[in-house]
Amino acid sequence: MRRRDLFLLCAAAAVWPLASHAQHVLRPKLGVLLVGNRELFSREFADGLRELGYVDGKNITIELRSADGKLDRLPDLAAELVRLGVDVIVASETPAVQAAKRATTEIPIVMAPSGDPVGTGLVASLARPGGNVTGLSAAAAELAGKSLELIRELSPSATRVAALADPANPFTKPFLEHVHLAGRALGVEIQIVLVRGADEFEAAFEDMHNKQIAAVIVQPTLPRAAVAELARQHKLPAVSGTRAFADAGGLMSYAGSLADRYRNAATYIDKILKGAKPADLPVQQPTRFELVINLKTANAIGLTVPQSLLQRADEVIE
Repeated sequence: MRRRDLFLLCAAAAVWPLASHAQHVLRPKLGVLLVGNRELFSREFADGLRELGYVDGKNITIELRSADGKLDRLPDLAAELVRLGVDVIVASETPAVQAAKRATTEIPIVMAPSGDPVGTGLVASLARPGGNVTGLSAAAAELAGKSLELIRELSPSATRVAALADPANPFTKPFLEHVHLAGRALGVEIQIVLVRGADEFEAAFEDMHNKQIAAVIVQPTLPRAAVAELARQHKLPAVSGTRAFADAGGLMSYAGSLADRYRNAATYIDKILKGAKPADLPVQQPTRFELVINLKTANAIGLTVPQSLLQRADEVIE
């Protein structure tokens, strides 16, 4: 081999690792972990990234994993994202954030969002999260009380309301605490109904029917379509703290704007990729809330929604 050729070969070998590293920096890998709801998250989150100059396949790579409502799949999916060597994990809803946090203490995790990040131990405080987790709070536990207020407005005579929850979910404790607080304030008896899996839903609704429950507040992370369908079958008004519940056929939802939250999550990604540490990025709380009423469901269960509620709704599904 001629000396000039040998020199060029050695120079290329020296530059190659640097080029490879530069490519990694220019196209970071983003892991996304969802309980479900792929479509809305993908659309709004992608729009938020695009507004900041990030396009999947161009200057960022997105690895999306969804449990499709099966919470027991989340730990394996989180571990898979860690093995892929993602630079940041975006996790939507408390069980997904919990799974991501258990899978890694080093990779930054952005909540998009989590129901009660302080109450579930995901962050030390909203102002100073500490550790590797930051992002958005859904304030969903607090909104459980608002759900009860909506039920009383819908049916002023309602004195016994159920709270349907999953005991394995870390969000359940603060969720039920806020439901009980609202119940005491409004003079409503709260019946706690715990379901550990989809096979227990039907029996739970039969029990609520037999106990003459007036309405049910549904924990946001429960399988929405299945719960909404059973509520319709038993002609039971059902309210939840996630927009996806009303979309799936639930009677009402009151929650922070999902579109806003998913787009805001993109700003955390941008800051972290530019060198910010999750521990130093305060957790944001929602500032815009949406009331969605499914009028088709109201008609199906023979319920007349007061005009005052319909006028306040951000969206009425007809």
